[in-house]
Amino acid sequence: MERKSTEGFGRCFLLACMLVFVLAASAATDNITPGRSIRDGEALVSSDETFELGFFSSPVNSTTRYLGIWYKVSPETVVWIANREAPLLDHFGVLNVTKEGSIILQDKKTDIIWSSNRTRTAENPVLQLLDSGNLIVKDGNDSGLANLLWQSFDYPCDTLLPGMKLGKSFITGTNWSLSSWKGLNDPAPGRFSALIDPEGFPQLVVRNGSAIFYRGGSWNGERFTGTPDLKQVESSNLFKFTFELNKNEVYYRGEPYPSLISRLVVNQSGFLRRLVRTKQSQSWIEIYFAPLDECDHYAVCGPYASCNINNCACLDGFEPKYPTEWDHSKWSGGCVRKTELACQNSVFTKYNGLKLPDTSNSSFDASMSLKECQEKCSKNCSCIAYANSDIRNGGSGCLLWFGDLIDMRIYPDGGQDLYVRMANSTLGYLVASKNSSKNKIVAIIVIAVILVGLILGGLIVYLRWKKLRKQVEGGKDDMELPVFDLSTIVKATDNFSDDNKLGQGGFGPVYKGTLPEGQDIAVKRLSKSSGQGLEEFKNEVGLIAKLQHRNLVRLLGCSIPGDEKMLIYEYMPNKSLDYFIFDQTKSELLDWRRRMHIIDGIARGLLYLHQDSRLRIIHRDLKASNVLLDSDMCPKISDFGMARTIWGDQTEANTNKIVGTYGYMPPEYAVDGLFSIKSDVFSFGVLVLEIVSGKKNRGFFHPEHSHNLVGHVRRKNKTDTSHKSPNS
Repeated sequence: MERKSTEGFGRCFLLACMLVFVLAASAATDNITPGRSIRDGEALVSSDETFELGFFSSPVNSTTRYLGIWYKVSPETVVWIANREAPLLDHFGVLNVTKEGSIILQDKKTDIIWSSNRTRTAENPVLQLLDSGNLIVKDGNDSGLANLLWQSFDYPCDTLLPGMKLGKSFITGTNWSLSSWKGLNDPAPGRFSALIDPEGFPQLVVRNGSAIFYRGGSWNGERFTGTPDLKQVESSNLFKFTFELNKNEVYYRGEPYPSLISRLVVNQSGFLRRLVRTKQSQSWIEIYFAPLDECDHYAVCGPYASCNINNCACLDGFEPKYPTEWDHSKWSGGCVRKTELACQNSVFTKYNGLKLPDTSNSSFDASMSLKECQEKCSKNCSCIAYANSDIRNGGSGCLLWFGDLIDMRIYPDGGQDLYVRMANSTLGYLVASKNSSKNKIVAIIVIAVILVGLILGGLIVYLRWKKLRKQVEGGKDDMELPVFDLSTIVKATDNFSDDNKLGQGGFGPVYKGTLPEGQDIAVKRLSKSSGQGLEEFKNEVGLIAKLQHRNLVRLLGCSIPGDEKMLIYEYMPNKSLDYFIFDQTKSELLDWRRRMHIIDGIARGLLYLHQDSRLRIIHRDLKASNVLLDSDMCPKISDFGMARTIWGDQTEANTNKIVGTYGYMPPEYAVDGLFSIKSDVFSFGVLVLEIVSGKKNRGFFHPEHSHNLVGHVRRKNKTDTSHKSPNS
């Protein structure tokens, strides 16, 4: 009896072990066939265990259930959802594949909540989750993937995975586009969509409803023309980007290095984000983020204008369409030609370093050279501009524009050349005069008028220069500021050589120089297209010349030959603060003691501006790139072009022209134009958070919310406070 009992126990134990083995094996399966199902609580797992398919809840509603795919190492990162518009309201959802090859999702009442659209019937359908994250239905008799019945990659949600296409099939009409979540915790389709717009020369865009929110631009053979930041990603050989355009389809695709996991996401606020991680790492790293700043917002400057560091400038030969609005930083009206364009009397002007204009009204020919492109544009009076469509190997292909040039911006590095048709009225008069003595007289009169105009213009420029020089050298406060000769600056900077170039800002380039006595200097050369004009130049000279503090950059002098405007500063060998804190390697050089030293120095500089200087000065553009570091890593606040003074007991002021950098502006200034010393304090607070965390306020990402760095800290502080007891 005892032996039988023991044998019975052994058989039960064996059966139990077999059952556990079977259940374990089934739990790890990557496919199901008709007759098998996936219920809530069960899952499909890809063979390499990268992806998992199953049921999950909205973070704010545990009873609302969705069928989705996520990374097994990062379950909170959902990359695809079947029923994003029709959530289950209980935990009794069932996923099946029918004998005909359709996928159906049913609720407790066996009502079909969601189903796939099959294109043909299969003999032995198999539903499988691939290692790529692609959920497919294939015929079990077909070992390949060429004749798929259905795949989730054809129906993206908010995430583009490696191997997925972003584009359009001209054969089937299928649009491979991304659509954002409606909210942080609501996966229903939101307002924003990312797609390849096939109109004209195809380009990457993000739409807010039907309106363009952000335009990444057309493909130039290496990347989208509006994404120069990806140049470093390409050169690192961590990614291979593909763009295909033929009579059957157009699409973009990105493939990372095999050891990397990557995804491109359009979030609920319309931002495109490229994130990467390894299977072993604990967090995602953001390597691309757009729109990055105000210049990335579509058509912010209107037609025939370019954006540069949150400021707009008309192309040469154009002027603001609405000057009054333009003066108040309302640029959407754009620019118009100063001289009416005559087709037979026009020339092409070259612009360097641009994000090419919107190509939806363009045509292209990949086989043309740039010279052939120019000839074709010259012969067509409707052609406004031309450029190479491919920048590789010196440039090839032809792009022609036939409408307003919209959504351009200037890039210090990574932009492209654009040739714009311009009026040449003087040439027109001379050409017309060849066959008519009467016209010759007219031409002579015109030339005479032009010469007189040039003389008068030169006299006006000279008088303005003389007046400015007098203001700079003397001024009502009798400030003493050396004025350097142009020859001295040219010699010091080796004729403004690229080898001496320290950087580029919205005002123009900065060069390192060495004076004859051996002193190193930094020369800030304001470009003609700079958002910082004569007023800002005089403002900076007038203010900083009166300021003396170890935490403010020292102005050594200026140079104003002709229409040039240059400021000469003491040279800061350690560049700017952002050079260190936002770089993973260089940030290691800043230990906590040194970071506290930098924060303390910035605070002392601000205190001097707000309280201890002869003038009470509000900087209005305090940010990491405007804090320079000397050889001892002592911080010095720089760039006073946007600064304003307040007098006596005055604590605040108002302006119609909002200047500064988004992300550092307090709400009352960004919205209403109201600024005060509190505006600088707000910017200082943002800067402190960036110094401590090493993260940028704009571009910060957290998987649980869409806040920037400031919002994340507020949320964290609120959460931590709510968890404390009343006596803590």
